[in-house]
Amino acid sequence: MSSGYHCQSCGEWHAELPRAWGVETPLPFLLIPPEERAVRCLWDAETCEIDGREFCVRGCLEIPVRDGSEPFSWGVWVSLSERSYQRTRELWTTPGREQEPPFFGWLCTALPLYPSTLSLKTLVHTRPVGKRPFVELEATDHPLAIEQREGITEARLQEIAGALLHGPSPGHE
Repeated sequence: MSSGYHCQSCGEWHAELPRAWGVETPLPFLLIPPEERAVRCLWDAETCEIDGREFCVRGCLEIPVRDGSEPFSWGVWVSLSERSYQRTRELWTTPGREQEPPFFGWLCTALPLYPSTLSLKTLVHTRPVGKRPFVELEATDHPLAIEQREGITEARLQEIAGALLHGPSPGHE
């Protein structure tokens, strides 16, 4: 968190500017009827298996803030192949796991404020034990991929924070 800011969405002063936002589960999990989840899914705060066929890990899609000191981080879920998922689980508590090559995956989190983010191509970079993987988007013309590549300003971060706290302003997605 950083120092406060004047919110353009509500007109109020907020003591802290959020530097992270995320979801607790991947979208495919939410599509399973709640009464079936305990039978069809194995999940925790970091991983999710659905029907033994879909395998997701939680990671951080970081957006550099060009005129700030810390990045903004979207907490997202990525669908991996079974092989990549099993390798990720195998290395979960192994020191030096960050030496593993990145895994290909598909973004399976619908992020607000952007055109559909579902199924964007990613590389999932394992980081040291205790740190969630870094999610790198394929370099495309999708607005989220552009922001990850080029960074955003503090003003854009404030716009994102206002929309997440209060809903998008008129004229924005």
